[in-house]
Amino acid sequence: MATQIVMDQTGDTRHEFDPDNAEALARAEQRFWELTGTGFTAAFRTGPGEVTRIKSFDPTAHETLFYPRLVGG
Repeated sequence: MATQIVMDQTGDTRHEFDPDNAEALARAEQRFWELTGTGFTAAFRTGPGEVTRIKSFDPTAHETLFYPRLVGG
């Protein structure tokens, strides 16, 4: 199972999907483009406490993290 973790002001929401299931994979890719299209930054874990920013959907990523855009005040 792969997981997309969406961070926001309430904490995080996790979306698990089976990358071998074409329908689930299509939903995960759609979620990726929707989130990044609204300003979220996407990254995947490369090690403990380490992430690498990505700009396109990676169906092989075990965990993808989505960070909201920072808003200054």
